Amino acid sequence: MIKLRTYVFIDSLQPQLAVYLGTVSQGFLPVPGDACLWLEVEPGMAIHRLTDVALKATRVHLGQQVVERAFGSMVFHHRDQSDVIEAGRAVLSQLRTKEDARQKCRIAWSEVVRAITPDHAVLINRQDRKGSMILPGQSMFILETEPAGYIVYAANEAEKAANITLVDCRAVGAFGRLTLAGTEADVNVAAHAAMNAVHNLSGVSP
Repeated sequence: MIKLRTYVFIDSLQPQLAVYLGTVSQGFLPVPGDACLWLEVEPGMAIHRLTDVALKATRVHLGQQVVERAFGSMVFHHRDQSDVIEAGRAVLSQLRTKEDARQKCRIAWSEVVRAITPDHAVLINRQDRKGSMILPGQSMFILETEPAGYIVYAANEAEKAANITLVDCRAVGAFGRLTLAGTEADVNVAAHAAMNAVHNLSGVSP
């Protein structure tokens, strides 16, 4: 049996997130304004058949596919939202399920750290990341979600809401992790938008 862990539609990729996804993409690179859908299933190997279904259904482009031991994920995108939505419907039909059957997002951790010290900022910037740098004195918002894929939706909604810097956004593995930076006011707004976005997603408890 294939379990739908993550299924989340993004209507318009924000500039920083689109560029960030391009730095980690193994497939066709997204551009700002593209619609995309992030999907994760269990077991991991099942993602190959679902990828095939999505790509044959419409004109969507495969941005990334990750096959782990337990989970498999993919993200596909297109300028036309209707193509992305229809590809998602084809996948759900293949699974004989519906969007609301996805696993409900759980916020595993969230915190705002205010006025980052220089030592802390340097260490964060030296870690393996593909986004922008955090600067000393900025505030930082960190968020961890389960399943991992929902973190992309949180990042996109945060960027829509406030003038923040996307430092890191990791959407594979057991947990998704997001790091944002900016002024205290902007970070507060972004944090609220991100957590509110994933909290309001439908789904079933694991």
